Amino acid sequence: MARTASIPATAKTSQVATQRATWRDYYELTKPRVVMLLLLTALVGMCLASDSWIAWQTLVAGIFGIGALSSAAAVVNHVVDHRIDSQMARTFNRPVARGKVSVVKALAFAFVLTVVGMATLLLFVNALTAWLTFASLLGYAVVYTMFLKRATPQNIVIGGLAGAAPPLLGWTAVTGEMHSHALLLVLIIFTWTPPHFWALAIHREKDYAKAEIPMLPVTHGVSFTKTSVLLYTVLLCVICLLPYLVGMTGIIYLVGSSLLNAGFLYYAWKLKFGKDPKTAMQTFKFSIVHLMVLFVVLLVDHYVSIGL
Repeated sequence: MARTASIPATAKTSQVATQRATWRDYYELTKPRVVMLLLLTALVGMCLASDSWIAWQTLVAGIFGIGALSSAAAVVNHVVDHRIDSQMARTFNRPVARGKVSVVKALAFAFVLTVVGMATLLLFVNALTAWLTFASLLGYAVVYTMFLKRATPQNIVIGGLAGAAPPLLGWTAVTGEMHSHALLLVLIIFTWTPPHFWALAIHREKDYAKAEIPMLPVTHGVSFTKTSVLLYTVLLCVICLLPYLVGMTGIIYLVGSSLLNAGFLYYAWKLKFGKDPKTAMQTFKFSIVHLMVLFVVLLVDHYVSIGL
C-alpha cells in the first residue's frame, strides 16, 4: 500500500488504463463471498419450507436466479461507490474504483445478470420469488447504496432488510407463499447485520471518516458504537431463541445456536470492555462464522427432525 500511495494519481490512472479487465475482475464485482453466504441462507430457507427433498429443477433455478440478482446488486454497489472505494484502504483496489472495469461495462454486466436472473425465476420458479428478489435488489443497490448509506448512521439498520431477505426468497421458491417461519429467519439476519457491520466500521472508522460516510463510529464515536454492538448482540441472542420457542426447530438447533450466540456475545463484550484494537476485526470475522454455522445447524436440525 505504501508503494501504491507513492505513485502520482496520473501515473496510476495511466498504469491501470493499460490493463485489460479479466473474468476475475467481473467475478470480483459480484462480491462472491457475500453472495455465497446469502445463497446459503436461501438454500436453508428452501429446505426448511419442505418436509421432503426439493425438486432439483426448483433448487437449481431458485439458487441461480437469486444468485444472479444478488450479484447484480453487488455490481451496482461497486459502480455507485467507486469514488468512495478509491479513497478507502479496504476497497481502493476494486475493479471499478481502479478503472479496470468501466462504469458503462459494469452497469451492462449488472443489467445482463438482472435480466437472466429475473427470467430464470419467472420461467422456472414463480413470480412471487422473482419480484421479491428484484425488490431486494432495489433495496440494496438503490435505497441503501444510493441514499441511506450517505444519509444516516442508521443506514445499515434500515438497509439491512434487503440483505436479510434470502431465506424468505428460498422459502417462497419452494412454496409460492410467505410464511411466519421464513419471516423469523429474516428477523435473525436483520438483527445480526448491525453488530456484524458495525464491528467492521469500528475497525475502518478512519476510512469512513475520510470518505465522509456517516457510519455510526464516525457520527457517534467508537465507544457508542461498541455499546450498540453489544446491545444488538444481546437482542440477537434473544431472537435466535424464537425458532425453538415456536416449535420450528428442535434441541439440535437450541444447543448449536446457544453456543454460537455465547461466542458472539463474548466477542461483543470483549470489544466493549477490552483494550485490544484487533478485537473489532475479530468480532467481524466471528460474526460471519456465526451466521454461516447457525444456518447449517438449522439445516441439520430440520433433516434430523423429519427423519431424512
